[in-house]
Amino acid sequence: MDILELAFMQRALLAALLVGITAPAIGIYLVQRRQALMGDGIGHVALTGVGLGFLLNTSPVWIATIVCIVGAVVMELIRSYGRARGDIALAMLFYGGMAGGVMLMSLAPGGSNANLTTYLFGSITTVSPQDVVAICLLAGFVILTTVGLRKQLFAICQDEEFARVTGLPVRLLNLLIAVTAAVTVTVAMRVVGLLLVSALMVIPVAASQQIARSFAATFSMSVAIGVLVTLSGTVTSYYVDVPSGATIVLLAISLFVLLTVLATPLARRRATATEAAERCTAVTDDVKV
Repeated sequence: MDILELAFMQRALLAALLVGITAPAIGIYLVQRRQALMGDGIGHVALTGVGLGFLLNTSPVWIATIVCIVGAVVMELIRSYGRARGDIALAMLFYGGMAGGVMLMSLAPGGSNANLTTYLFGSITTVSPQDVVAICLLAGFVILTTVGLRKQLFAICQDEEFARVTGLPVRLLNLLIAVTAAVTVTVAMRVVGLLLVSALMVIPVAASQQIARSFAATFSMSVAIGVLVTLSGTVTSYYVDVPSGATIVLLAISLFVLLTVLATPLARRRATATEAAERCTAVTDDVKV
């Protein structure tokens, strides 16, 4: 295939593969915690890091990572301790991050509207060798965290109080989820863009939940869907000459709709079988009486 002979497409496909794995891997925990839009908020904050990177004439990926981690920790602390005005504080953080990024980008010598667009909506064909190194290192951290600590993270996502009683460091694990989500945003921003990264964290998980009936199955299927849509979206964007980020998200939505349609009759059959089993149990109990 001629697409594999091009160096920039080799980098693009590798980046897409890593994003397809990492985004759903952390997204499943965010969905369990009902924080599906956290990635979107971190994406707003990440733009400040990108603008700061251009202003300092250094790697936007690494600067964005640092800024995202700080922003994610602040968001988690607001979630934990904020009460009446927590949502207002989060809104100011999100919008301030976006405004700060635009301002810093305009002040940077190499900043431009073109650069801003590539980070907002993704431009996978412009992934540089330096970006690939950063993405690989950051993706390794995300994979080790989400897989190696899956039991502990699942426990606090299901019931924080129970996890605290069992002796788990709940506050530390909550911060770790926030930091991992922040790292994932910077991993994915060159592929799907900061404004669309949250979709890749949530949609594959939501799609797999239509079919899977356990956390392990949902996790595996979410990652499989993420890899499928990122790789196919990247290849499609190359041949059709369309934006990679939008293509990947639309493919993910299409797959979600397809699985939802397929899961509907299956759910009905399961409900019918459950009702029949309950009736048989009731009849058996009556006979024994």
